Amino acid sequence: MEFQGIKNWDGLLDPLDDDLRGEILRYGEFVEAAYGCFDFDTSSATYATCRYPKRSMLMQCGLGRSGYKVVKNLYATCAVQMPRWIEKLPNLKSPQSSWIGYVAVCDDVDEITRLGRRDIVVAYRGTATCSEWLENLRATLTCLPDDMSPDENSEPMVQSGLLSMYTTKIEGHIPSLQETIREEIISILNNYSDEYSLSITITGHSLGAALATLTAYDITTKFNNLPMVTVLSFGGPRVGNKSFRYQLEKNGTKVLRIVNSDDPITKVPGFVIDDDDMAHRGDATVARVPSWLEKYMEDTQWVYAEVGKELKLSSKDSIRKGNVAKCHDLKTYLYLVNNFVSSLTCPLRATVRNYSFRLNLHNTV
Repeated sequence: MEFQGIKNWDGLLDPLDDDLRGEILRYGEFVEAAYGCFDFDTSSATYATCRYPKRSMLMQCGLGRSGYKVVKNLYATCAVQMPRWIEKLPNLKSPQSSWIGYVAVCDDVDEITRLGRRDIVVAYRGTATCSEWLENLRATLTCLPDDMSPDENSEPMVQSGLLSMYTTKIEGHIPSLQETIREEIISILNNYSDEYSLSITITGHSLGAALATLTAYDITTKFNNLPMVTVLSFGGPRVGNKSFRYQLEKNGTKVLRIVNSDDPITKVPGFVIDDDDMAHRGDATVARVPSWLEKYMEDTQWVYAEVGKELKLSSKDSIRKGNVAKCHDLKTYLYLVNNFVSSLTCPLRATVRNYSFRLNLHNTV
């Protein structure tokens, strides 16, 4: 459970513990599968859907021996309306709802024994459609609805477009991602209520990382007596404000953010002025912001807060400066995790430090 963050990964990140490295990479493969299952072909009749049935999904993506089975497909719906002229451009067509990921349950006895628990994985891909890009651009903070804000004395806020993709539904046709997740959590808890040890691990890349954090917040706020909930975030943008972070921590959610310091996506949206954030990031050059100015800035709905524990990596020795797409690509993150040693000694393993690698980009964030 230490790898799930029960002790906030103290002493495991720098230098990176080899067993924790293996677990991070294992969950990263579930995110890779979410990309691999998605139909990126805009000329296809099945564009933006899952290419495989649930029973063979993981096998088709090379995870047939993972010990997990997919139990639910997940769809996200965008509230923004695409301009009508977009429909005349086949390469820019964008359905309102798209397949965004899946829920899988560990059902292999040997894997359950190895983990010491039955693990439930929720895996999300990153941005892939024009509608999702437009939602990403709605970057100001917005208040969470009442059923996601249990504390009357605080005002948790999250990125507007992110909340939209999580809560929007097509009435009578497609439920919201939030509704699907909540129903599936109820089903899982009912199915495995007699088991001593369960865990819920929510993981994703980029937009998927932000959705993973919001999903964890939602289910730990909505349900009591949940098993341990952990988020593994790869290259995720910021999600919410200080009140959002406070409630996330109060709920007991453990968040590990895997961050490439050369990836600009992890530094947006908005800006951070919270002293705790600056200390967490080791930025001693930032002066304290006067309280009146901080209040004024927060009223602009652009002041975010970092969440969780950070595993900080760097691709500066591996990727040419300015190649934003490659710095952000999930394959780059998995490469860096696989080879990171310590920030205090040699950042990458000596055997691979000068290794020149090529990445097949998904062209998605």
